[in-house]
Amino acid sequence: MHPNDPKLRSFVEVDPSSDFPIQNLPYGVFFTPEQPSLRVGVAIGDFVLDLAALEASGLIQLGSVFSQSSLNAFMALGPKVWRATRARISELLRHDHPELRDNSDLRKRALVPRNLAQMQLPIAVQGFTDFYSSKEHATNVGVMFRGADNALMPNWLSIPIGYNGRASTVVVTGTPIRRPRGQLKPPTADLPTFGPSKRLDFELEMGFVIGQASMMGEMLTEQQAEEMIFGFTLLNDWSARDIQAWEYVPLGPFQAKAFGTSISPWVVTREALEPFRVHGPVQQPTPLPYLQQKGANNYDLQLAVDLKVEKVAKPAAISRTNFKYMYWSSVQQLVHHASSGCAMNVGDLLGSGTISGPEKSQRGSMLELSWGGAEPLDLGGGVQRAFLEDGDSLTMRGWCQGDGYRIGFGEVEGTILPSF
Repeated sequence: MHPNDPKLRSFVEVDPSSDFPIQNLPYGVFFTPEQPSLRVGVAIGDFVLDLAALEASGLIQLGSVFSQSSLNAFMALGPKVWRATRARISELLRHDHPELRDNSDLRKRALVPRNLAQMQLPIAVQGFTDFYSSKEHATNVGVMFRGADNALMPNWLSIPIGYNGRASTVVVTGTPIRRPRGQLKPPTADLPTFGPSKRLDFELEMGFVIGQASMMGEMLTEQQAEEMIFGFTLLNDWSARDIQAWEYVPLGPFQAKAFGTSISPWVVTREALEPFRVHGPVQQPTPLPYLQQKGANNYDLQLAVDLKVEKVAKPAAISRTNFKYMYWSSVQQLVHHASSGCAMNVGDLLGSGTISGPEKSQRGSMLELSWGGAEPLDLGGGVQRAFLEDGDSLTMRGWCQGDGYRIGFGEVEGTILPSF
């Protein structure tokens, strides 16, 4: 049976509402207090299957790629190995397959309760690039800053806009985010000052992980780019809107985006998302030939953002949207990234850009949700937010809903700490 078959069942009990059924099997890196060495595992229900333990037992034979502190060595083996390994893990977890099911000693060692697993950054990030590819988001921002008649810049419909970010500050969920400092210049001031950001924001994104390298100087086809994508994570590219407003002309974001990017600990494979592929919006004007795509390269992937503030007991649901709305697909973004001859490396992380939908409730940033601060969000208990304040905790979740199961990403959370 194919690992995506909805009829598959595991001997590990999995609740139908779980993010991690046997049809998912996302990869992550973890340790436990009893065994502090970092290693690779996959999520199954409420457990992490320790792939290093399966390597040691001989049930998986790939050398020692899973006894590593990142997924990079495994990803470097290529798509054929990715598919074969996922099929083997699926087989070992099936309810009717005895190898692991009936080996009580190995099962006890290899199945680690998820609440005991300390999740780490799943990849050694080689480079980070963030895009700006939601038409709804770009339009909202453009209307706020340039007016409705000039919302989209002239190049936006022809090119996936992006910038090179900082790999050094990509962190895993649960890592606190220190409020950044920078140059601030209100419209009424003649000169800038230096201090903590007053308009701190989140950006709801998906990150995709490059699992195969490309050569410097070469271009990629649609098929080559697709095969290079290992999988996807949730991504929050935190943003200091006031720092960005002063610095971004003429060369774009810099310090306003360099202080922190949070990702979820699980990398959901591209293969697991295959049943949820959909065509994206119609692109007008027709993209240049190198950016044209034949495949359905978007995903019907539901996204949710909750904001927890200290004075309100329950988190507030502030955004619900879908990855399918993206104007430029991940494949197009990668094709364009390499089109100049830029080499891509195993472990590169690319951000989709803020994901917004057509409705107000589907906006993927505080900037849009509060319309630049003019319409603060009501979080209950008399508390409002235009932008994020110290102590606020922001959580993103994502999932694809199948027939009786869901392919989920877990969550990515970050809490804002005061500036030094």
